[in-house]
Amino acid sequence: MKVYLLAYTPQAEKIVASAAKLCYSSIGAKEILNRMEEKNLRKRIQDCYKKGHHSIFEHAVFTFAIEGISRVASHQLVRHRLASYSQQSQRYVKFTASALYITPPSISSNIEANKIYIEAMRNNLTVYEKLLNLGIKSEDARFIFPQAMETKIAVTMNARELLHFFRLRCCTHAQWEIRTLAYLILKEVKKAAPLIFENAGPSCFIGDCPENDEACLKKMRKSR
Repeated sequence: MKVYLLAYTPQAEKIVASAAKLCYSSIGAKEILNRMEEKNLRKRIQDCYKKGHHSIFEHAVFTFAIEGISRVASHQLVRHRLASYSQQSQRYVKFTASALYITPPSISSNIEANKIYIEAMRNNLTVYEKLLNLGIKSEDARFIFPQAMETKIAVTMNARELLHFFRLRCCTHAQWEIRTLAYLILKEVKKAAPLIFENAGPSCFIGDCPENDEACLKKMRKSR
């Protein structure tokens, strides 16, 4: 699995902090931005985060290229509706018998299960090629594909939705593949906007998960 941060709002943290100050200022956002000092950013951003003034985070936008995930994971990802998605089409892209698929760790670590799984994947891809050779259009031949098929997707989310995404998907209660994806995205945005995502992570790390999952906490401590 690979995650690339393609683009993000320039001066994201300054813009977020300026938007916060605008709500209580007599001057305009442009003037506030020009006057904003780096030393004041963290306090202003963290105050808004703690007080629940999260609308300011919608002004910072991040675009990612994601590769090497299954259709299982992408179906979970697109349930986050406050985002924009462009996904590789199985209708217009023709695949071959060597097409990639994702294998769950629980299967790959079991010799017998892995053997059965690989055989099933190969059979599906072989059938797909045979259907194409018989003149079946790829939009119909793709019906044979399992959800394990690898896909590529471009995603754009604002910081507020990303914070929500991390709360849900970084938790150990989330499915393993979407959780792996969430941590890779979190790693990228922390480089780009460390103040905005300083406390980003699963709800147990934030303190409002009923299970208070120690595994989540341990993983978050390692990532900081």
